[in-house]
Amino acid sequence: MTKPHPYALGPWTVQNTETRYDNPWIRVEHSEVTHPDGTPGIYGVIRFANLAIGVLPIDEDGHVWLVGQHRFPADAYSWELPEGGSPRGEDPLAGAKRELQEETGYTAKDWHELSRFTISNSVTDEEAVCFIAAGLTPGQSAPDASEDLTVKRVSFHTLHEDVLNGSITDSLTIIMTLMAVQKALRGDLPPAISTLIKRQVA
Repeated sequence: MTKPHPYALGPWTVQNTETRYDNPWIRVEHSEVTHPDGTPGIYGVIRFANLAIGVLPIDEDGHVWLVGQHRFPADAYSWELPEGGSPRGEDPLAGAKRELQEETGYTAKDWHELSRFTISNSVTDEEAVCFIAAGLTPGQSAPDASEDLTVKRVSFHTLHEDVLNGSITDSLTIIMTLMAVQKALRGDLPPAISTLIKRQVA
């Protein structure tokens, strides 16, 4: 919704805002502002059309699925838990189910929310919602034709070690992995899932 200018944004005053770039996924805004101390300044914000969605799929043997792809912004190959975007207004769980099936072919019977968090909140409004999925059934993956993905199955122990040693750098994967460990140790996940994870990190 467009706001009349100027307007207060917490301790800031927004004098005017212009859209400098827009595509189906992001919008870049440039704002003339008055800082909380009263001095004039500028602020650039990247606004996202989608929620970031992540899924940690774990099977009865304590293995998970990682998706590998070359990430354009970083010019680097990255191994990640299944993730993607869900349009704002869509149930995040529906987006998570879609991403898991598209990237790995798997569907899951049991879903539990792991975490919600903001990503780089100094310059973007991107939010993430992440889930753990169990009771997995294999099927046919259906990635976007423009994506070149590789999928591999590894133990949760390997995933956890790769997060701790820095081999995995994707933020959603790191947060999902560490949240799963902590929630398992606290008993905040279903007992069967908690036991699988605790055995892998003992």
